[in-house]
Amino acid sequence: MRILTINGSYRSGGITDQTLAVMRRMLKDAGHDVVEVPLRDCDIRFCMNCRECTQLPGPRPGRCVQHDDMARLIDEIEACDACILASPTNCGAVTALFKRFQERLVVYGYWPWGNPAPQPRRAERRTPTLLVSSSAAPAIMGRWLFGTTGQLRQAAKMFGGKVRGVCFTGLAATAPDLRLDARQRRRAERFARRLVS
Repeated sequence: MRILTINGSYRSGGITDQTLAVMRRMLKDAGHDVVEVPLRDCDIRFCMNCRECTQLPGPRPGRCVQHDDMARLIDEIEACDACILASPTNCGAVTALFKRFQERLVVYGYWPWGNPAPQPRRAERRTPTLLVSSSAAPAIMGRWLFGTTGQLRQAAKMFGGKVRGVCFTGLAATAPDLRLDARQRRRAERFARRLVS
């Protein structure tokens, strides 16, 4: 399988990066092709809400008028067999990096002028998708009281992702160089196996 990992973390080596590294290692060892996209290394401009990408009908995603790395990311989404969407929690939500990416997923909607809401272009597509996040709060609070998981889930829905699980790490800010413990690593591996089962 070709698995696309989209990482909305600002910080290299943090809890989100560590979780994805465990998953990536397990998936590669199982023979899967893993494509990593750290959004912090991408040129993704703000959506201008012009809706040019939503005007043409058909199942293919629309084309944005902006010429940046988002076109390549859409091609990667189209080519993948499974996807991992990741963002730590910042101010109760996904990072601004991830939100910028998420807004540009509007290319997956057919929304001609005059229609009250968009129609999904890929309603029949069911790409297995895993959601990864973390929070300074305990996991139960972070997962249910903040908007991060819901926003990751909405991003998956936009491109036709079917969520297979949510790997959420709590208490992720107890030390400046916090490392995943053995239990957290095993949990990340378990979720990665679920993605490809």
